[in-house]
Amino acid sequence: MRRDSIFYKLFQQSPTLLFELLTNPPENADAYRFDSVAVKEPKFEIDGVFLPPENAGAGVVYFCEVQFQKDEQLYERVFAESSLYFYRNRARFSDWQAVIIYPSRSIEQSDIYPHRTLLNGDQLHRVYLDELGDIRELPLWVALMVLTTIEEEQAPEAARYLLTKTSEDVRSPSRRAIIEMITTIMVYKFEQLSRREVESMLGITLKETRVYREIKEEGREEGREEGREEGREEGREEGRREEAANLIVRQLTKRFGELSEEMRASISGLSLPILEDLSEAFLDFTSLSDLQSWLEALGS
Repeated sequence: MRRDSIFYKLFQQSPTLLFELLTNPPENADAYRFDSVAVKEPKFEIDGVFLPPENAGAGVVYFCEVQFQKDEQLYERVFAESSLYFYRNRARFSDWQAVIIYPSRSIEQSDIYPHRTLLNGDQLHRVYLDELGDIRELPLWVALMVLTTIEEEQAPEAARYLLTKTSEDVRSPSRRAIIEMITTIMVYKFEQLSRREVESMLGITLKETRVYREIKEEGREEGREEGREEGREEGREEGRREEAANLIVRQLTKRFGELSEEMRASISGLSLPILEDLSEAFLDFTSLSDLQSWLEALGS
C-alpha cells in the first residue's frame, strides 16, 4: 500500500493537518504551504516540506517524513537532508523542525543513541498513529491518517463511519476531498478486491467520486444551455466530450505534473464513454507511466 502518496495528498488538501499533530504549532500554521524540494550537492529529494509564508520574514521550516517500514538509517538521512536544506536556505528561515509519522513505535529505528540530543529535544517530533486515540474522537483529517493503519477487519466499519461523519459535518469542497481520500485509502488497502466489492463494502459507488461527478455535472450543465437550441445534439455531445477531456487533463496535471503534448492529444481525442472510464481508472494511477500504459492499451 502506497501510504506515503496518500499522506502527501492529505497534506496537499489540508496543509494545516501537520500542525494538528503537534503540541506547539506555529501561530501562523494556516499560512503554511506544502511542497517537495530538491537539495543539491549531494542531491537529496525531500518529499514533505512545509514552507512558512514568504511575506512574514524568516520563519520556521517543517520537514515531514511518513515512515511505515523500518529503516535503520532513517534519522541519519532525515537529519542530513534537513540540515543541508536549512544550510542552503539559511537566509529564508529562522529555524527548522522535523516531524516523523509512524504507524507504531515498533517501526522506529532501533539504534537511536547517536541522535539522543535531537530526539530528546524539541526540534524533532515523533507521532505514533496508533496512540492518537479512537478514530471516532479525532478530527476528520487526522482520522484519515489513522485509517491507513487500521487492520482490514476493522477498516470497512471505520471508513463507513468517516463517510457518514463527512456527510453530516463537512461542506463542499472539503467534503468531496475527504470522500476522495477515504475511497482511495480503501482501494489501496484492499488491493485484492474488485472495484464492485469495494463499492459494496463502503456502501457507495466509486463513480460518485469528484472527478466523475464533475464531468457529469459539467456535461449536464452544458447540455441544459445548449438544449435551448434545437437540432444541436452533435454540438452538445462534442462540448461535453471536450469539457470532460479538459477536466481530466487538469486533474492529472494537478496530481502528477505537466503532461506531454502527446498525452494531452491522446486524451483530447477520446470519446466521452472512454473519458468516463479514464476518470475512474486514474484513481488507481501512481505515476504518468500508468497513464501511458492505459492509453497504449486502448490501441492494442
